[in-house]
Amino acid sequence: MAFSLDRIRHLYDFSSNFLEISGHQLHYVDEGAGEPVVMLHGNPTWSFMYRDLIRLLRPRFRVLAPDHIGCGLSSKPPDSEYDYSLSQRILDLESFLNRLEIDEPITLIAHDWGGIIGMGYATRNPQKIKRLVMFNTAAFLPPGKSVHWSLRYCRRSRLAAALIRGFNAFAVIAGRTGCRQHPMDRVLRKAYTGPYDSWQNRIATLRFVQDIPISSEDRSFGVIDEIQKRLTLLRDNPMLICWGMKDFVFDQDFLEEWVRRFPKAETHRFENAGHYVVEDAFTEIAPLVENFLARSD
Repeated sequence: MAFSLDRIRHLYDFSSNFLEISGHQLHYVDEGAGEPVVMLHGNPTWSFMYRDLIRLLRPRFRVLAPDHIGCGLSSKPPDSEYDYSLSQRILDLESFLNRLEIDEPITLIAHDWGGIIGMGYATRNPQKIKRLVMFNTAAFLPPGKSVHWSLRYCRRSRLAAALIRGFNAFAVIAGRTGCRQHPMDRVLRKAYTGPYDSWQNRIATLRFVQDIPISSEDRSFGVIDEIQKRLTLLRDNPMLICWGMKDFVFDQDFLEEWVRRFPKAETHRFENAGHYVVEDAFTEIAPLVENFLARSD
């Protein structure tokens, strides 16, 4: 059965907006008014992950939460019509903000691939960033750190590719393991995986994994290298880090590298939460985000 937004309206009750970006329809949530807050999701999630945070902040901010091309309610073009690469994702974000005429500095909130994409934009446009909120993500590879074996396997294995696109394996497993403190029920898992309901609609899920840079031969390696070299440009920006400590991919090594690079950051560890920390520990995270935004105004 094809995914229907009506089935989750009680959870995701926002108006849908669309912009043509890179020749395709990019879906986004645009709620509230005031200072802009931009929320970037990762893989294999979509703006649904930020639903409670959107509702929390929209009384005082203009909250923008796009679905990357290939994700959520955005278009899911084939490889022949879209370049599923980190460089293109950064350009998409830049186009998105330019098209909406977002001129004042933004608060950037990011998770997973959203952090890499967001920091790609931020390091190229540091004057457009006011503050940062990071959830289990990266914009670098910690020294001596290898990408988790499961991702290395998925990015190269034909069997894994077939399972990801044929059976939605990556999104299904992430839904079952992403929340460790408060495991998601069936309704929530269906909402997270719903937009990825066919072989074609799972293209971005696989391409994100395949685009993970492991060696200098990978096409996105130079992009991430440039990003991590320029992170010092954001060193004095207010930053809040909320980290699920039971994330087996973005583990403690990644958190420690964030803290090393941003020693002034306000850091909170959630010992029993997993990769989907915003979902897993929202009750605890909500006041931290509210207070951080108020104090760093």
